[in-house]
Order: sequence, then structure tokens, then C-alpha cells
Amino acid sequence: MTTPPTTSAGARGDAVTRAVLVGVDFGADTPFDASLDELALLAASAGDVAVARITTRRKAPDAALFVGSGKADEIKAMVAATDAQGVIFDQSLTPAQQRNLERHLGVAVADRTALILDIFAERARSHEGKLQVELARLQYLSTRLVRRWSHLERQRGGIGARGGPGEAQIELDRRMIGERIKSVKERLEKVKRQRGTQRRARERRGTFGVSLVGYTNAGKSTLFNALVKARAYAADQLFATLDTTTRQLWLPEAGVAATLSDTVGFIRDLPHTLVEAFEATLREAADADLLLHVVDASSPQGAEQMAEVERVLAEIGADGAPQILVYNKCDLLDASQQPRAADDWLELHSGLRRRRVFVSARTGRGLDRLRSAIAEAALAARASATAPAPSHS
Repeated sequence: MTTPPTTSAGARGDAVTRAVLVGVDFGADTPFDASLDELALLAASAGDVAVARITTRRKAPDAALFVGSGKADEIKAMVAATDAQGVIFDQSLTPAQQRNLERHLGVAVADRTALILDIFAERARSHEGKLQVELARLQYLSTRLVRRWSHLERQRGGIGARGGPGEAQIELDRRMIGERIKSVKERLEKVKRQRGTQRRARERRGTFGVSLVGYTNAGKSTLFNALVKARAYAADQLFATLDTTTRQLWLPEAGVAATLSDTVGFIRDLPHTLVEAFEATLREAADADLLLHVVDASSPQGAEQMAEVERVLAEIGADGAPQILVYNKCDLLDASQQPRAADDWLELHSGLRRRRVFVSARTGRGLDRLRSAIAEAALAARASATAPAPSHS
């Protein structure tokens, strides 16, 4: 299926790269977004504009061109018709497929992984975040060797300088990349030890740790700002913030202060290299006393997004932490979709029951109820910690 050319409202003429989006449906066992809306949002977050969308079905990827020669010819025709400068695939490509497609199409080709890495490189601000992104990009580059650092032929400055990873890295051979990966891992290990020291200090103080987790663009940073009156960057875009921000949250009902951490958002097919690279940051979620799993209540894909977050939490060992489901953006729901109560309990497929609180971080609706739920969890954790050990006599 081919969607007629479209122009993003955010297009800025020659300032953006015009790209054709491509998605392939391989059947029920693989994720597939027929609308390619999420890929378009990713492209927009990277500063590109989608000028056309093409979807197709296959039983398996073509070894050489991923989509087969016939569909590749159709994509080439669309590139010519829309004057596109690149093509972005919603699935991961092998280095050989990417190279063959670029030769066949005559324009730069990126896959979902490269696009996400590109966005992360743009958004990382802290020293730790930049190291994490550099590691993920080095690991990705090591399988391609001669690939450009950024998708669609954008060149930028060096890591740590304005603009992200730099042109000097392009000429690195496998040995040099391996040495750089080793160096970055050592520096990240030092950061991890520092985080561990800070975490143990909080534990000695008996601080109740709360972490915000959720699918990207679910409104975590907006909720964080609303709860602690902070000014963390929040925007209606994917991966608006990458670096963990921690503030104190006073819980008057419990008579204690909790630490509230805003973590990086999750997304479908988040590159495994990024999950590994962001291990130090994601530790905040794995070691939290309570997770606030923020869900976009207005999203038609809410259930699938919840499942993806749960999958990543299991991957980092945080699936056993107590959770409160925070259904955000309730102000965007129609009157017929509004919840009957401010909070309830949701029965999950696994047989678990989780408390669910309905809020609007933008308007402040439901935030008092959410603070009360956090305080109740803190009191329950304190009671559990001070309860006498069971007798074995």
C-alpha cells in the first residue's frame, strides 16, 4: 500500500530532509504499524519530514533488498516523484541490505535503529547520557564499519561538542572502534559506581525511591514537573528528555520525603544496544521502591505500549517492583471515554491487580489522588520494613 505524498506541518523547506517511510508486515508474530505514524513522529523528532509512506506484506525479509526487487523499484519511483533525499525503514536492516538498498535507490537509507540512535545523540545533555549514546552508536557502527555516523547523510561535530557524534569517527576501523568501546565502557563503569554510592546513601537515609517509567511521549516529564514543581524539559515529541532527573517529593500523609526520578522513555523495538548502554540510568527504575508506570490514556495503542514497557522492565530486572499505573492525558478523552472513578484496580493478564490512577498532568486533575496513592505505598513499605521477622520456633 502506498500513501500519497504528505507534508509535515513542521517542514522547514530545505532545512529538513525529505524522506519516504517504509513498513513491512511479516505477520502476526512481528510488530507492525500500518499507519507508520510512530515512525513519522520519530522522523520529525530527528528533524526530517515524511513526504510519502509505503507499506507492504512479505512472509520473510528478502536477503538482498529486504523488500524484494519489485517493491524496491516502487520505492525508487516514489523517491523520484517526491524528490526525497532518503528512505527510512520501520524495521532493522542488515548492513548488506542497507548497502544494497542505497545502491538501488540512489539515496541514503536508514532503519528504525539508526533513527532512534540519531535522536538520542541529539538529545543527550549530561556527561553520562552522552557516554551512553556514544557506546550504543559505536556498537551499531562496529557492524557497518564504513557507515556514516548519522542517518540521511547529516554530519555533525564530536561527542561532547555541539551537534553530536563527529566525522572523525567515520574513518575508524574495527580495532579502533573496539578500543573506543572499551574506553567508554570503563568510563560508564565509573559512573555506575558513583550512582551505586549515591543509591546506598539514600538507602541509609531510609529515603523512599519513586521512578517514573513509561512509553515515550506518555507525559512523564510533564507529570514530573507537576508533582515536584520542577522545570525539567517537556515537549510533545518522542524522547524529549533522556537524562535522569531526580527531585524530592514531600508526602504529607506519610510524613516523609520521597525521591522522584524521571527516566528515559521506552519505545517498541528499542535497540538492545541502547538498553545495555542505559543500564546505569535504568538502574533508577530497577532499584526503585515504587514505579509510576505512566500510560497515555488517549493513545489507541495504549495496551501495546504498556506491554512494551513491561517487556523492557523485565529485561532490566525491574518487573518485580511495586507499580501504580498512572493513566495520563485524561483531558484528551471524549466524554464517553472518561473514567467513572478517579482511581481503581486493573486486572492484568498475569493475574496481578494493579492500582490505577487517572490524571491530567497538564491540568492538574487527579494529582492529589496520585500523591495519596504514593504516600500509601510509602507507608506500606515502612510498615513492611519495621515488621518483626516471623518466628521459626
